[in-house]
Amino acid sequence: NIFYFKYNKILTEFAINRYFQNCLIMDQLLLDIHKPAKKTIDNFVVGNNAECLNSLINFIEPSSPIFFIYLWGENGCGKSHLAEAVKRQNITVIDNIQNADKEEQIQIFNLYNKYKEEDKKLMVTGINSPKNMKLRDDLSSRLGWGLVYQLKGLSDIEKMLALEHHAKEKGMSLDSKIISYCINNLQRDLHTLIATLDALDEWSLKTKKSITIPLLKNLISNS
Repeated sequence: NIFYFKYNKILTEFAINRYFQNCLIMDQLLLDIHKPAKKTIDNFVVGNNAECLNSLINFIEPSSPIFFIYLWGENGCGKSHLAEAVKRQNITVIDNIQNADKEEQIQIFNLYNKYKEEDKKLMVTGINSPKNMKLRDDLSSRLGWGLVYQLKGLSDIEKMLALEHHAKEKGMSLDSKIISYCINNLQRDLHTLIATLDALDEWSLKTKKSITIPLLKNLISNS
């Protein structure tokens, strides 16, 4: 009886340790899902924005004569992604200019003129085109002088294709129903979707379970 008691105690302690180990792993995976991904030009999914991206790549080249570019579009279209990527090139970026008050708009107007004279680069983003945000007339006029591009968000089909490509690159065995579930039930920005797939793949390997919708639900229910 003493032997069986000790044996059961060992098994219980092993099960408890395994449980907490799995909990720690899941916690880390959930952190990875919510961790902001490093945004670069290379990992921007182009979609219908090829012309804009080509101009942006040309813009960030030190030898390029282009000193100013303005990007606009609805939330989730990729403005913040490209703004962060351009900032990494040590270029001044003013993001979401629609939030600038009257005094800030004067400062931006003066900054634009200063950078133009000094041949420094400046990028500005907004929710709409320069003339459709009720900015100061002189500022909206300046912002419309340079390159202006509307960023178009990815369609659900483009997001699904991007996720399928990512899964294939990682060698994941993934049912298309899982991707559809992600598109329809999770945050719709591509970086969160890709991070979720990565976490799901890691969780599947750790738990030695196949990637299924129930496994995905188990993962995200703890987020």
